[in-house]
Order: sequence, then structure tokens, then C-alpha cells
Amino acid sequence: MHAHYLQHVPFEGLGSIEPWLEAAGYRITSTRFFEDGALPSLDGLDLLVVMGGPMSVNDTAEFPWLVEEKAFIREVIASGRPVLGVCLGAQLIASALGARVYQNGEKEIGWHPIQGTAPSDAACFGFQLSAQVFHWHGETFDLPSDAMRLASSEACENQAFQIGSSVIGLQFHLETTPSSARAIVANCRDELVPSRYVQTEDTILAAEAERYDAINWLMGEVLAYLTRPKS
Repeated sequence: MHAHYLQHVPFEGLGSIEPWLEAAGYRITSTRFFEDGALPSLDGLDLLVVMGGPMSVNDTAEFPWLVEEKAFIREVIASGRPVLGVCLGAQLIASALGARVYQNGEKEIGWHPIQGTAPSDAACFGFQLSAQVFHWHGETFDLPSDAMRLASSEACENQAFQIGSSVIGLQFHLETTPSSARAIVANCRDELVPSRYVQTEDTILAAEAERYDAINWLMGEVLAYLTRPKS
């Protein structure tokens, strides 16, 4: 089995997704747009994971590879292969499918709760009623056509969505580990301007191991759902 991921900056990698894929027997390859934007063939591709990053999907003048990336994401989705988008990755899925991505009313950075919603299709992935997860975003998106909302928060209505049985976008980070939390703080601490939904560096990094274990377990559940055998 072959999993490919799209990485936009060096400090936002797979996190807990990597050991899950390795344990499940996947061969893992990547496109690192900050080094080389070569995209893979769809032949033999079993899963696409689109990671986060500090840029906007609308920054195509500064990052022209975003145009090709969105076209590739659209092609993979059309092929029926499983696709997972995390933060910027979810926004890229939305944009690739024609939905608007724009500034959210509030930045949301740190550990904040999401509330699972009850999608109309019982076969959709179900988030628990409330979960404390890791956020780092200032933009949001409209839901793509045919997408079902899976989760919301006080600061951001569209926190997770699903399209069909094979595409899930997460505005939040379930893959975060202690080391990846330290990395994003080190590289993006200028965004930690105190506000209602922006926590301090100390608060963010004081999270106990159990909190990371909980979100990493939930990421495993999302991956298991996306890669389950289709009947």
C-alpha cells in the first residue's frame, strides 16, 4: 500500500500519522513544496494526506505551486481514492472543489474544544460530542458542495467535513505530538497575540501527555475509517 503526503513547510510534517501508516504497512512518500514540487502518479496511490502550513490557499502569486497542488487534489478526489486534509490541507480540499477560503472572525490557536455534529448520513465518521484538540489557524472555509459538517467550535463553524466515503478535512490538528507542537510554536510564535481564542506559548506547551495521546488516538480512528475496505 502506498500513502503520499503533501508538505508545505519543514515544521509541519506527519506527526502521529507517520507511525500509524508504518504500523498499517504503508510505503510512505512525499512532495515537499519548499524543496521540490514534483507530484506522484496516481498509479498505485492508495491514500493522499495534505498537511498544514502558514500560507493561505489564496497566496498563488507568492506560491504558484498551489495551483498545481489544488488540481492534483481535485484529481485524486475524482478518482475515489481516500484523501485527508489537515488545517491548510482541509482548506486546500475546499478550495480545490470551488468553495471559498477566507479570514475567520477569530484566530484559533492552542487547545480548544470542538463539538461533533450529527451528519445526515449515518455512515459518516462521527466525532464525539466534545473533544479538546489542537488548533492553529486564522482562516476558515465554506463547505464544498455535497460536504457534510462533522464538527464545529465556538470560534469556527466549519471545523471538519466529509465528502462521500473517502474525503475528510480537519481544520484542527489531531496529528500533533509534543515535538511538533514545539516546532510550530518556535516557527510561528509571532502569531501568539493574546485574544479570546489564542493561548500563550506556556499554556500551549504545558499540555500533558494524555492530551496528545487522546488526539493521536482520534487521528488513528479517522485514518482507519478512510482506509477501511469499501464494500
